[in-house]
Amino acid sequence: MEITDGVARLRGAVREHWDELSASERAVAQYLVSAPAESLLFASAQELGTASGTSNASVVRTLQRLGYAGLPALKRELASDLTSAVAPEVRLKQRIDHVGRDLDAIWGEVFDEAAERIEHARRLTPGEALRAAVAALAEAGEIHCYGVAASELAARHLALALGRVGRRAQYVGATGFALADHLLRLRQGDAVVIFQPGRDLPELTVLIDRARTVGARVVLVTDELAERYGERADAVLTAPHTPTGITTEALTALVVADALLLAMTTLDEGRAVETSHQLTVLREQLLNHRRK
Repeated sequence: MEITDGVARLRGAVREHWDELSASERAVAQYLVSAPAESLLFASAQELGTASGTSNASVVRTLQRLGYAGLPALKRELASDLTSAVAPEVRLKQRIDHVGRDLDAIWGEVFDEAAERIEHARRLTPGEALRAAVAALAEAGEIHCYGVAASELAARHLALALGRVGRRAQYVGATGFALADHLLRLRQGDAVVIFQPGRDLPELTVLIDRARTVGARVVLVTDELAERYGERADAVLTAPHTPTGITTEALTALVVADALLLAMTTLDEGRAVETSHQLTVLREQLLNHRRK
C-alpha cells in the first residue's frame, strides 16, 4: 500500500496513542493500519468492528482517541489522497466493485454513508455557530444564496424556501465576470449564504470582500474552507462532503439549509403563515385557470 499523507497520519496517531488504548481499541487500530486505504474508504463502522473482532462502538471510540472526529473524518483524509492520486474513472470502478450488484447491499451502503455524514455534520457544528448564522440572517433585507456546481442544489433550495416563508432571497450561481453584475446588487444590511464544501474559488474572495465592503453579513457552509475564510465570516456551518461519491455532494448542505430555514421560520411565525397562505391561493388560481 502506498504511504499517502492520510495513511501516514493514521499510523503516526496509532504509534502516539498506543499505550493509552484498551485491548479492543488496539485491535481496531491494528486493523486500520493494516487494511488498504481503499477498503477503509468504503467500510462502515459496523463492518470495521466485525473485521477487527470488536464492535462499531469500539471503532468510533478508537478513532476519537486517535484524534479523529469520527469515521467520516478519517475517510475524508484518505479520500483526499486518493482523489489527487487516482483517476475519476478508477474511483468509479472502485465504488462499483465495492457495492457489487446486490440491491440490498447497495441500499444499505447509501443509507449508511448518508447517516454517517449527517451525524458528522451534527457533531461538527456547535450550537453557537447556528445561533450566529441565524442572527446574521434574521434582519437581512435580502439573503443571497451562492452555490455553483454540486453546491447549486442547496443554494437554490434555500433561496426558494426562504421566499416561501416571506423572506426576500435569491439564488446566485454566476462565476467569472458575470458575478460582478450581481455583486453590484449587494446592499448594506443584506446577507450572503455561501455553499462551498472544499474547492477554493477566486469568486469566494471577491464575494466576501464585497459583502464586507457594503456591510452585508456572511454565512459560510463548508467542509474544508473554514480555516481560510472563517475569520471573515459571521458564522461557519460544517457540511461534510462525501468521501466515496456514494451519496450526493449536496446531502449535508441541504440538511444545514433546512435547519437555517426552520430557524428563520420560527422567528416570524405570522409572516411565514401568511406567506404560505398567499402561496396556496396563488397556486389555486393558477390551477383554476389551467382547467378553463
